[in-house]
Amino acid sequence: MRYTLENEFLTVQAESLGAELVSVVDKATGAEMLWHGDPKVWPRQAPILFPYCGKLRGGRYTLDGAEYQCPQHGIARDYEHEFLGVFGSEMRFCLRSSAGTLERFPREFELTSSFSLCGRTLRHTLTVKNTGEKELRFGIGYHPGFALPFDGAHTTQDYELRFDTPQAPAVIETGAGEDAGLVTGETRLLMEKSAVIPLEDRMFDSDSICMGALSAKTLSIVEKDSGRAVRVGIEGYPYVLIWSMPGDPALQFICVEPWHSLPDRVDAAGDWNEKPCAAALTPGGEWHTDLNMTFDR
Repeated sequence: MRYTLENEFLTVQAESLGAELVSVVDKATGAEMLWHGDPKVWPRQAPILFPYCGKLRGGRYTLDGAEYQCPQHGIARDYEHEFLGVFGSEMRFCLRSSAGTLERFPREFELTSSFSLCGRTLRHTLTVKNTGEKELRFGIGYHPGFALPFDGAHTTQDYELRFDTPQAPAVIETGAGEDAGLVTGETRLLMEKSAVIPLEDRMFDSDSICMGALSAKTLSIVEKDSGRAVRVGIEGYPYVLIWSMPGDPALQFICVEPWHSLPDRVDAAGDWNEKPCAAALTPGGEWHTDLNMTFDR
């Protein structure tokens, strides 16, 4: 079911399936700022990645002496999250471990997702609580897709990605073929101390670009002639990915994805306790992270 939150600037909608953001409308222009989820291109819009980000080697892992098979990006996006209600300028959902989740991830947890509005900024807060009796190790990340162009008068070439300060991002390389999406351990420099990443059609034909070693506070999708922008807060995240559907002849959307962990390495043994994680919570422990998305005009 779809639920709505709004203020004088933005109307926001989220779906209880996955607690996924599905619409951000700029009231001043009527423009839909979020990718619309065309199933022929990419059917999702802003999935929550939990309890891991990216791919597992062979699509499986072992924990407590048993093997589990799971899809890319974890399980949170595939379950109904309980709608807890709207509290002033905030809307909340919660996913609790269940018989279904325990078959795929044998740890008890509570994942709360809160959306709040302040002016033209939408904040998405994720809170993870260990409700079980064993250590809860997990990865987590965001995957919002933003529509391009912002209107019918512009094309891909009218936009660029822009950091708030010049950067020299280290791209974390991934494999090809059977190892596609798995971390190789190698890195390369994306650019030398620049604030701008040009956007070009087919720039993601080799899949996502995963960046580390960033000191910037924001990464924005900027319309060069007008200054309109979607500004994404990335401060405090060890990794930030940019992505659009490989093979799509034109950029219809772009994802800016702050992550707290990485996919498996190409040589990963599959042991859950050796995976990169965002946190390892003792019983009763709690951890949270925020993503701020500002829609400038």
